[in-house]
Amino acid sequence: MSASPLPRTPAIYRTAIRHVRTAPLRNAFCYRSYSWLVDIDHLPSLPRILAPLAGFASADHLGDLSWSLRQNVDAFLAAHGIDLEGGKVLMLTNARVFGYVFNPLSVFWCHDADNRPVCVIAEVHNTYGERHCYLLRPDDRGNARAVKAFYVSPFNDVDGEYRMRLPTPGEALHVGISLERAGQPPFVATVVGERRDATPREVLRAALAVPIAPLRVAAQIRWQGIRLWARGLPVRQRPAHRRQEAV
Repeated sequence: MSASPLPRTPAIYRTAIRHVRTAPLRNAFCYRSYSWLVDIDHLPSLPRILAPLAGFASADHLGDLSWSLRQNVDAFLAAHGIDLEGGKVLMLTNARVFGYVFNPLSVFWCHDADNRPVCVIAEVHNTYGERHCYLLRPDDRGNARAVKAFYVSPFNDVDGEYRMRLPTPGEALHVGISLERAGQPPFVATVVGERRDATPREVLRAALAVPIAPLRVAAQIRWQGIRLWARGLPVRQRPAHRRQEAV
């Protein structure tokens, strides 16, 4: 792929997150939130009064808790034979708000020293505190596929393949994941949003528009699970998960 200008960071995307399930029960919901796009080598530093509204820590993502995000990303890629040679890594994620964070999906767009896209890491978290990273090689439109290898939901734990659309965010954010299952219609999740520069004023406005956003996301997901269970959708047993390590 050829190099193209990378988006300015840090940025905030005001988002609408939509989930659609059509079988064996139909269930669709949409909620508002916001996400951050950051350069992992230059994480945001907010004024002291706003610092509780946006925290970023390597402990919230892949790898060794004692390492930096950059060290963990480089180590994960090195284990797959990839060296960015110091190129930029942009991360789309939720920040910690008053010490709490939940990231159903964090995306790392990895570039070489000439700003050419090399690969994408899609890091998925479930509500049990587990995570799994998918290493992707998207095409020019950001499309990629990956075999499902991680228990995300007690209602979706079936074999399948993810079809992902993960173009680098610009003025707009358009991320989509579809879980395709044999003999069943897909389960689809999309995130769309508009970009704002992450000024102190915008950080405050986003936090007021969606208070304690990570906690609201986690509560929304759990509430939808309770609704599905109450409607009789069977719960699938969660298998033991071996934690991925960066080294």
